[in-house]
Amino acid sequence: MDSTTGRWLWSRRLIHRRPIASITKVMTALVVLRAPRLERKLRVPAAAVTYAREHDAGSAGLHAGDVLTARQLLEAMLLPSGADAAYTLAHAYGPGWHAFVKKMNATAKRLRMTNTHFANFDGLPYPTERSTYASPRSLLLLAAAAMKSKVFRGIVHQRVHNLAPTSQHHGYSWHSTNLLLGRYSGALGIKTGYTSGAGYCLLFAARRGGITLTGVVLDSTTTSPGTRFTAATRLLNWGFRRERAARAAGSAGQAAAGRLALRH
Repeated sequence: MDSTTGRWLWSRRLIHRRPIASITKVMTALVVLRAPRLERKLRVPAAAVTYAREHDAGSAGLHAGDVLTARQLLEAMLLPSGADAAYTLAHAYGPGWHAFVKKMNATAKRLRMTNTHFANFDGLPYPTERSTYASPRSLLLLAAAAMKSKVFRGIVHQRVHNLAPTSQHHGYSWHSTNLLLGRYSGALGIKTGYTSGAGYCLLFAARRGGITLTGVVLDSTTTSPGTRFTAATRLLNWGFRRERAARAAGSAGQAAAGRLALRH
């Protein structure tokens, strides 16, 4: 979609429910961002480290007992897709992750994200019939809401974030899993995802020439992580060509109307 105008450009199965893997963490971030005090200090519980290890999930390499701010934990969650960071945030801002997930679903309802349900805070498969799922339409609505936040935009636009060690925490270097950054001119980021059920996914945005496009690729493949970035690149290239042509045609039409008005 053209986020500048709000115009939908192209879709396939726009309202079809799909598992969304770690794209779920965009909603986790949004719930935290809408709470006060991003400089709130949180201690990483041992359970967060254990959770990421036992579920073989993406990890920010957090050390149990480290004290980090909520903003730093958002960096740890959104760049390397740290389930340990997501766990820490959900437990703090619920309080308790079950209460936090209720907030996620309530936020989805307010955003009119139909065909959407969050079963947990990180998108890992949940052992119930109602696991996490969303439609492409809902995810673009989520992206629009999240990208209104200057903090969120700043985080997801980074390729790497380095955190020097202090007396309260270890040093960390978190690299983004979004390979569009640094490879696609104008890429703004957002979030990758993968589980065997969801396949390789990508929620993305880019800006060129005053045009901002937002899109999502779900289940691009289950075997090649790079395919989602190729698909996103093709969609963006097509979208920018289309929108530039539409604006050029509109400008030409306005100029012609102006000339006609001057003659009369």
